[in-house]
Amino acid sequence: MKVVILAGGKGTRGKPYTEYFPKAMIPINDRPLIDYVVKYLKRFRFVEEIIIVSDFNGLGGQIKNYYSNQKNITFIQDSQSGTGGDLLHIEKKLENESEFLLWFVDNLCAIDLKKMREFFKEKNSSACIATRTKRKEETGFAIVENGIIKEFKEKPTMKMQLSECLGIYMLGKEIIKRIKAKKRQKQINLSFNILQQLSKEGKISAFDIGNIEWIDAESPMVLERNEKTVRKIIKQMGF
Repeated sequence: MKVVILAGGKGTRGKPYTEYFPKAMIPINDRPLIDYVVKYLKRFRFVEEIIIVSDFNGLGGQIKNYYSNQKNITFIQDSQSGTGGDLLHIEKKLENESEFLLWFVDNLCAIDLKKMREFFKEKNSSACIATRTKRKEETGFAIVENGIIKEFKEKPTMKMQLSECLGIYMLGKEIIKRIKAKKRQKQINLSFNILQQLSKEGKISAFDIGNIEWIDAESPMVLERNEKTVRKIIKQMGF
């Protein structure tokens, strides 16, 4: 199975840092963020090739320089046509794949891809999205009765009413067909232009990661503020 890592984007939430290096190269313990993802993916035997999509003519060139000529890693220039457009751009690389994994580079998580793949096939869905229903809050909460605080809950783990979608997708061949039908659009957003309609057709499954930690590594500040969580995730990933 092939894995596509989307490592483009302008990294606006990570400024001013991302004016000097791409989000994928945010350092974590002297190693770039993307390297944790790449090395974790390589631990799954069914992962045959990793395709990294980024602006290699710009700051993304740092990613290519980091990996040099490493085996089973392919570099594709960002098409600047949206997440769906990028997948259409690499269509030929995916034409023989019954399914492939899409991983947005700022997602740090020790997700069980073997179970996710099995779940995707079991549900016979066109797409499977990693989700979670539990989240550790960054602020404190209070139990209030009649305007009086009875108890404080410092940064509790909350059960969410809605499932939160993470940036890790298992996608089938139908996704590329759906994107091709919209190829006249200059920008094709995978979520809004493709997955939204598929969800209305009941063709998207949700793989809940349970108690496994996840973080959106959008900037060095976020990683520093959530240092304990990052350390826990890295340990869960086997580093």
